Amino acid sequence: MCRSIKTLRPPMTPSVEDEDIRAAALQYVRKVSGFHHPAAHNQAVFEEAVTAVAAATKRLLDGLEVRGAAKARGAAS
Repeated sequence: MCRSIKTLRPPMTPSVEDEDIRAAALQYVRKVSGFHHPAAHNQAVFEEAVTAVAAATKRLLDGLEVRGAAKARGAAS
């Protein structure tokens, strides 16, 4: 669906910043809403959605257990 959203979980992306999460959330909300820049009367709900998606994404990434990731990092060292 959102081809421009990159994978944010380790080891695909070793360091994920809040800006990366917000950018992915923004892309998702843009795609789902169909608005690249919402009109003024939709701006608040658009921003609320971006914030909610970013928060859910952060919880997801924080909660994921990536098996074998430590071994893969250790093997690359």
